Order: sequence, then C-alpha cells, then structure tokens
Amino acid sequence: MTTPDHPSVHPAWLPDAATSFLRGRTVRVVGDGPLAETVRGEARRAGATLVDGDADLVLRDTGAVPGGEGFVVAHGDGHLDVAADDDAALLHAWFHVVRTGTTDPAGHADGRHEPAHALRMLDHWDNVDVHPVMGQVERGYSGGSIFYADGRVREDLSRVEQYARLLAATGVNRVAINNVNVHAREARLLTDGLPDVARVAAAFRPWGVRVHLSVSFASPIVLGGLATSDPLDPDVRAWWAGAVARVHEAIPDFGGFVVKADSEGQPGPFAYGRDHADGANLLARALAPYGGTVHWRAFVYDHAQDWRDRSTDRARAAYDHFAPLDGRFDENVVVQVKHGPMDFQTREPVSPVLAAMPRTRLAVELQVTQEYTGQQRHACYLGPWWSEILRFRPWGPVEGDDGSPTVSDVVGGAGPGASPQVAAARGGGIAAVSNVGDDAFWTGHPLAQANLYAFGRLAWDPALDPTDVLDEWVSLTFASPSVAGDRAIDPDVRAALHDVLDDSWRTYESYTAPLGVGFMVNPGHHYGPSVDGYEYSPWGTYHFADRDGIGVDRTRATGTGYTGQYPAPWRDVYESLDTCPDELLLFFHHVPYGHVLHDGTSVVQHVYDTHFAGVERVEAYVRTWEGLRGTVDDAVFERVAERLAEQLRSAREWRDQVCTYFLRASGVADAHGRRIY
Repeated sequence: MTTPDHPSVHPAWLPDAATSFLRGRTVRVVGDGPLAETVRGEARRAGATLVDGDADLVLRDTGAVPGGEGFVVAHGDGHLDVAADDDAALLHAWFHVVRTGTTDPAGHADGRHEPAHALRMLDHWDNVDVHPVMGQVERGYSGGSIFYADGRVREDLSRVEQYARLLAATGVNRVAINNVNVHAREARLLTDGLPDVARVAAAFRPWGVRVHLSVSFASPIVLGGLATSDPLDPDVRAWWAGAVARVHEAIPDFGGFVVKADSEGQPGPFAYGRDHADGANLLARALAPYGGTVHWRAFVYDHAQDWRDRSTDRARAAYDHFAPLDGRFDENVVVQVKHGPMDFQTREPVSPVLAAMPRTRLAVELQVTQEYTGQQRHACYLGPWWSEILRFRPWGPVEGDDGSPTVSDVVGGAGPGASPQVAAARGGGIAAVSNVGDDAFWTGHPLAQANLYAFGRLAWDPALDPTDVLDEWVSLTFASPSVAGDRAIDPDVRAALHDVLDDSWRTYESYTAPLGVGFMVNPGHHYGPSVDGYEYSPWGTYHFADRDGIGVDRTRATGTGYTGQYPAPWRDVYESLDTCPDELLLFFHHVPYGHVLHDGTSVVQHVYDTHFAGVERVEAYVRTWEGLRGTVDDAVFERVAERLAEQLRSAREWRDQVCTYFLRASGVADAHGRRIY
C-alpha cells in the first residue's frame, strides 16, 4: 500500500486498484483547459487508452456553464457520455466515474450532478515555524505540516500535489494554507513569502483547488509600518489594496483571506471602536476587483470570564456580536460560523447564527481534525454528526411537509428572507479544519482518513447517507487487485471497518462528556478526562455540577436567555424540560441527578450506563480489528491496532473518572452494582 510518487506515504483513497476497471478501456477527453489535461493524465495513469474518436467513456467540456462545476451523465450506444459545465466539472466528472465504477460498475445513473455548495473549503492551522506552545500544526494530530519545513515553504511539494489529487477526488475546491492564529512569521506569507505561496498555488491548480491565506488584521502595522489598522483609515485601505494587488500579480486565481479577529487575543476592529462589518468590508473591497472572498470567522467571545457570574454565557457570543450586523457585509464577505455555539464539542446544538442572518453569506464551519473527538488517537467517524448538522432545519419541519430549509440550504444561499445577493452568490458554503499532516498515513490514525473523505463528499452532496459515504471510502482505499474482479474488497475487511466506524461517533460520545454538557477535558491540550479542568477557568466552558445537580441553565425563564436566540419552534423546544432532546439536556438545563430522561433513566444512571457501554464497544472494536491480522497491509494493521489500544485505555479512564466524579457528587449508587471508585 505505497505509492510510487512518494514511497514513504500510504495512500488514502484512489490507489491503483481503485481505477483498475478502466485498464484497457478507451477514453476520449474533449476540452482545452488545464484541468482537461489533468483528466487526460488520470486516464493514462488508470491504464486507459486515449482516443480522438469513438470511446467507451467520453468526457466533454461543453463550456455551457463557466464556474458551474456540474455535469450530466448519459448512457449512449455502448459507451458512457459525460457533458461537463467547464473544465473543473470535467475533473469532478472523472472522479465520479472512478468512484461509481469502483463501488458499482453498473451504477452510473443518468442525470445531472452538481455541488450543493459553491465553496467547499479546508482550513489548515499550520505554522511556518514550530510555535513554542502550539507546535507546527495547531490542533494537528498527524505530524508536521505538509507545506512548511525548516521555517519556510518546502522545496519538494510532491506531497502537496498528491494531497490536491485526494481533495479533488472528494470535491473540495478551496484550501487555506496557514493558521487562523497568524503569528509573526506566517503574517509575512502576504509579502516576502508570496513567491513560495505561488508555488503552493501552482501545486493545487491542476486539481481545481484555489489557495487562500489567513491574515492578521494588524498586517498594516506588522508588515506595512503604519501606526494603525483602523478599517476606516484611508492609509489602511490603501495598504490593503496594494497588498492584494501584489498577491494577485503572483497568484492570479488567489481565493481570498480567512480572518480571525477580536478573538482569543487576535487583533481586530474593536480596538478602533469599529465593528466586524467595518473590518470585513475593508478586506472585501480590496479583494473585490479580483473576485476574491473574505471568510470572516464568527468565533468571537469573551475568553476572560468570571466563572462565578452565571449571567455570562459564551454560547450567546457569536449571535450577540453578528446578528445585529446582518445586511451590512459586502457581497464577497462570508461570515464563517462554527456549527455549534461553543467549540466543536462532541454534541452541541446547531448555532442559532445560521438562522439569524438572511442578508449575509454564511458558511458553516466543521472540524475534521479531532480536537475534542479523540485527536485521531480514537476511531471516531464524524460523517453521521455532520449529516445531522447539515440536514437540521433551523425553522423546524413544516407541518405535513418536510420542505423547510436546512442548514445546507442556508449556507447554499437559500432560506427564509435570504437576499437576492446571497442567493445569487450561492451562499458561503462549507469550511472545515483539516486533519492532514506529514505522517505516512496522512491523518495519523489511518481510519481518520474517512473523515477527510466524508467532509468533501458531504460538502458536495449533503443528502448522501454517511454510511454509504463510508462504504465509498472503504472501497476506494482498501480495494485490492489480488481479489477477483480487480476492484473488489475482501468482505471481512468491509464488514470489520463498518463494525468499527459506523457508530464510532456515538460510542465516543457515550464515554466522554454526557448529555451535551461538553468539555470535561484536560485544559490546554484537550485530550483525556478532567471533569473540573475548565470549571473555574476564564474560558466560559462550565458544567456547574454540585451536590444537587448538573448542567447550564440557558432558558429564557431562569437562565442566560440563550434559547431565545433560536427561531420557533426550537426556542420553545429547547426551553422546556418536557421537549428538550435528551442528548442536549445539560447544554440547556441545570437538573437534579434524579431527573428522569425520556427513556425512563435518571441522569446519573444514564452517565453510569453509557460510560460502561462505551468501553464495552471499544473492547469489541479491538477484537474486530484483531480478526484482520494478516488480511490488511501490515503497517496499516499495526498502526490501527496501536491506536485502538490507546482508545481503550483512554475510554476506561474516561469511564472511571466521570463515573467516580458523579457518584461522589450525587451520592447515588449504580443500579447495576458495577465497580465505581
């Protein structure tokens, strides 16, 4: 399972076996664009014969919808004909044929295929230098950066080229290549580092992926020597206009900027008495002549809270800062909203900001790197969680009809009250924090590759079943030419991977923080249990457990009023103990340990039961994987086995710490008499 392009790297999906069904077939590629040449190269790599006349597979760039990215598949007389909107669509069509042919050669259904979201973006939190606290990749669990080494962009970008191919195969079309926490060295990528950024952009370009940079709001001071970064200052505006012009001279297809401002110590417009619309529009107007976009993150909150003050609620912050600004952002600003109101926890409600800004382009932000979901030391397939988020209906289902807008619709430009400008721009799309590093398996844990693959596929089509997406990844990654048919996969391998991954997110949830309360992790590095780790900190991440109960009262009646940020019906669903979903109970309510859930179990007994059950599930994962010894590649087997052993150790630690904490807090014994310390 090595690749000839980089023999120390194990492939994720699309090894040679995945395209072997095309070997000896004839392929005709009609088109003159640079991506058409990429498709021709892929056909040659698959062992197909390129022809100018009749062919088994015809891929045509019609030029009908420039920038459309869609394509139409039609069965002809003994061949498959694919008409693509443009050359980017031609590339997507090629990978569609590969994917469908691998999983089901007869499954090329006729019809049109197009992405639900025009922007499908991965954000890398990579530092050029190794940061003394955050390392080279902040919240990175797969080694160092694939972009940077020795304080500069790598000379050898062949790994980046392979990565670009993997992203193109899933449908990702944008990448930001540096940390949103922009340190001094990373800030200079905008100036003297531009030639190297241009080399990275050149590595992505043949695969239809545009490069973005995270920039510091203080760049006019840090890089330009100005005395201010006030967004209304004419010299500041001129500096940004000049900086953007230089970027586009070096990188004509540059995508734009990602900005974290006035958040966790990053500079922003608040220092000058300005708001986030002022700040975002400053950069947007510099980028507008070149078609560039500003992704302005809504992750803004007070990280110096008084834990004794229960009126302060971090969950409220994004809505309080951004909802009043709806309609004031320029067309090429995308307000990038974390999927939940806190910080990528294992279970959170969907952020109310996504229903509060119909006149603003919004993107939903996910986290592929597993900061709070096991850090790629635990198997935790997040596709089902993301599917729930993207299909969530912020205004509830319409009675007698399930046609009300989803989160996916909102970030695609639809939704109640959406302005024509937002709809025309097709919204802000989907972004996520990448989980890739220079590890030989790309993602540290080989099975964490499934999350990277699932992000791209669900960003393209959120209606896909996440279990089917997982099966695609299994077929593409573990296909073996040694199995009859050249495209098949050992059924025992397929079954084992589904046994381990299908329900792994809920398994992880079961042995960590219960019922939506969140966190309970070790401060700083966020790995492993520490029930009170953040309880008396300034970060606003509290569970308020005492001898009488647990949970955060976010109701309008007696709490922080956070439930009032949601539209009907959710504002009332979450407000009421009778209707609040159990999995979010402690996010919205402070309840006694004896409070009875909808399934008839008390809160404290639920804690005991789920934590013991979660460990049992991980024990089953270990046994299942052990059954594949000698069946999958030895290096893959050993790495996964090592990670599962750590997952089991950690799950037991989570079980014992959490159960012991709540036994001592509540004084209520486990009904089943299991050992709790």
